[in-house]
Amino acid sequence: MNKYPLNPAVFSDEVKLEPIRAGFGRGLKAVGETNELIVALCADLTESTQMHLFKEAFPKRFIEVGVAEQNLVTVASGLARAGKIPFTSSYAAFSPGRNWEQIRTTIALNNQPVKIVGSHAGVSVGPDGATHQMLEDIALMRVLPNMIVIAPGDSIEAEKATKLIAENGKPTYIRLARDKTPIFSTEESPFEIGKAYVLREGVEVSLLGTGTMTYQLLVAAEILAKDGIEVEVVHVPTVKPLDEETILASVKKTGRVVTAEEAQAAGGFGSAVAEFLSETLPMPVKRIGMQDRFGESGAPAELLDHFELTGEKMAVTIKEWLATMPRYHQEY
Repeated sequence: MNKYPLNPAVFSDEVKLEPIRAGFGRGLKAVGETNELIVALCADLTESTQMHLFKEAFPKRFIEVGVAEQNLVTVASGLARAGKIPFTSSYAAFSPGRNWEQIRTTIALNNQPVKIVGSHAGVSVGPDGATHQMLEDIALMRVLPNMIVIAPGDSIEAEKATKLIAENGKPTYIRLARDKTPIFSTEESPFEIGKAYVLREGVEVSLLGTGTMTYQLLVAAEILAKDGIEVEVVHVPTVKPLDEETILASVKKTGRVVTAEEAQAAGGFGSAVAEFLSETLPMPVKRIGMQDRFGESGAPAELLDHFELTGEKMAVTIKEWLATMPRYHQEY
């Protein structure tokens, strides 16, 4: 199990809120300063995706392709083949939503180290509504051979992840949220590609979260503790490859699993965990996420509450599920 220092103000009203995409913008500019092979391409959403920081610092290494997402990734693949390290950015609804085939054929199939940045993912995009609330991207990207899939939990982690994927030599998808979210990690908190982190130890159930949902699971854990239910919270920022060792160590102790993601429950992070456990240590798994439906227009906080993706709503769901679901025992 990994030691993970949490932000001491994580449950305070004073906890800092910042868009996860802001960390990406800082990280990209930082790696641009140290590596001249880094180039950036955007599909007419430069400020929204926070790629403008790189553009302003390195205008000769920035390409605006316009509203042409298929071109965005194919040009990036060519640049990668020529020895560059390209980052592409757009809304996740458009990339990978609109150009998945080009990502598959020109990047994943050829194992080109293009970094695909899908911003404004999840229902917390808010008023833009179902067309822009990308919920299927985790499922789409994790099935691609060679593709790494990362969903940072906050802006600090997004900055760390951006710096590391610039050096990993692999096709990589990084998923970013639009709205401000609480910062639960610290500059000293560890981050490695392919690693998960135990944020809170418990025995009743393992709560596995990725992206924005890890913070909500921490809130749920605080609520459940008041009812005498001690849960374990595991942050899984790398959806692919999964940290099977950390996950397995946790679930062997608790015997029950709940996963949470701001995405479709079908085919996404929870499904990846369920697939792994079904072949390794079968046990009850509850997948929290969007249940076979699209999003709606509304304020981000209202939507999270409506779709029962807040810590308060998830605590109720988890408690009810635990009351009906026996724990797995090794002798079964």
